[in-house]
Amino acid sequence: MRRRDFLKVPAGGALASLAAARPGFGRANDQPHHPAAESCHLTYASPKEAMASPRETLAYVTCTSMNMGTDRPDVLATVDLDPSSKTYSQVIHRAPMPASGDELHHFGWNACSSCHGDPSTSRRYLIVPGLKSSKIHILDTIDPKAPKLHKVIEADAVKKTGLSSPHTVHCLPDGRVLISMLGDADGNAPGGFLLLDANFEVVGPWASSLKGMRFNYDFWYQPRHNVMVSSEWGAPNTVARGFQLGDVAAGRFGRRLQFWDWTERRIAQTLDLGDDGRIPLEVRFHHDPASTHGFIGTALGSTVWHWWKEDKGWTVEKVITVDPVEVKGWPMPMPGLITDNVLSMDDRFLYFSNWLQGDLRQYDVSNPSKPKLTGRVWLGGILGRSGPGEGDPSKPATVRGHKLQGGPQMLQLSLDGKRLYVTNSLFSPWDNQFYPEIGKSGSHMVQLDCDTERGGMSINDDFFVDFGTEPDGPIRAHEVRFPNGDSTSDIWV
Repeated sequence: MRRRDFLKVPAGGALASLAAARPGFGRANDQPHHPAAESCHLTYASPKEAMASPRETLAYVTCTSMNMGTDRPDVLATVDLDPSSKTYSQVIHRAPMPASGDELHHFGWNACSSCHGDPSTSRRYLIVPGLKSSKIHILDTIDPKAPKLHKVIEADAVKKTGLSSPHTVHCLPDGRVLISMLGDADGNAPGGFLLLDANFEVVGPWASSLKGMRFNYDFWYQPRHNVMVSSEWGAPNTVARGFQLGDVAAGRFGRRLQFWDWTERRIAQTLDLGDDGRIPLEVRFHHDPASTHGFIGTALGSTVWHWWKEDKGWTVEKVITVDPVEVKGWPMPMPGLITDNVLSMDDRFLYFSNWLQGDLRQYDVSNPSKPKLTGRVWLGGILGRSGPGEGDPSKPATVRGHKLQGGPQMLQLSLDGKRLYVTNSLFSPWDNQFYPEIGKSGSHMVQLDCDTERGGMSINDDFFVDFGTEPDGPIRAHEVRFPNGDSTSDIWV
């Protein structure tokens, strides 16, 4: 459904109610818009159209120098993904932030496929928050290979809203931007959501009520079902000091999914995942906007949950469990620690990373209640295995002669589902606790080739980005995005 059709739903429908309840939901004639809003990067009418789009040739990667013994600013790196290029698998540009201390983490676009068909919007600007600093950087990608700083929303302007620690960024169908915030102005829970207008000015908190909210982390909205789903990590003051078992016992980490009434901007339903669902992180709704199904992976619980809507409301079921492993020197059996997951554009394959144990898995989720394991590859981790399947413990995983440090972490899947890009930094205080070598030698980025017919994955030995050899010293690499969209940011309404 194109956005112009979305606004023509007959009176009485949920979508019409949404448009009526949100003044300015459709861009008003006098609403400001970005300069040069003519087509910049692609948006798509449907997931199927996105899958048929040209192959990605560039990637943007957030990189931080936090907790590496330096006061260098963080950078947004541009990586060449074109196999025919002389600079393939290399960082070809670095856009530094104005000051140090940001901890660049997640980021997103000012416009995505939710804005498709609106000539006044263009996928051009990247919104790049600092998780530590609470600053929000706006970068212009009019030159795709060399993003440049366009604007900075200073931390004071953010904290005046009573919020801090910006995390997930999603554009809205009307050209505005919504950002999940992990904390209040002092770094305590529960946080909330920050709304920016189309000119990247702070509007204020999005939620009409935070009643029932304990923590915040990631989110995904779907107006067709009048819902936004959000997850929970912990307060910024808790997670910034590293992982502590005492925080688990004290209930300082989340374990719930929140289903928000999108129109009324309040929590309509809460689902508690219990101890098996502690620290639910990345929210992945089906790309098909008609579907109510989605998945969430939990870090400490090391489980994957499937949600969907029934007549009586939203429900959830545990569909995958990663068993903990006894490891010498550990005070408890070591969990897989599922830190990221991504769903293919056709909603068939789900991928997730076990950051501690070290494997990356592919499941066929054509039947979302009964996932089938179709691929498994080892990419480092504390268990130190290599190869496919159960892995080989006799030798570490390597790519192009480089030993893979840390474990597989952030994932980004090409629109056609054939290439999976993987970085290994989670969050600098937690990196230094579990994988201190990342803080010394920096991160890497690798690529897996994915079989989209039968399932299965293999490491691409021609691709390896070494962020330990950066000109100004080693750096940590985190989230990945492509100029023409990706599997974790584009939403259809």
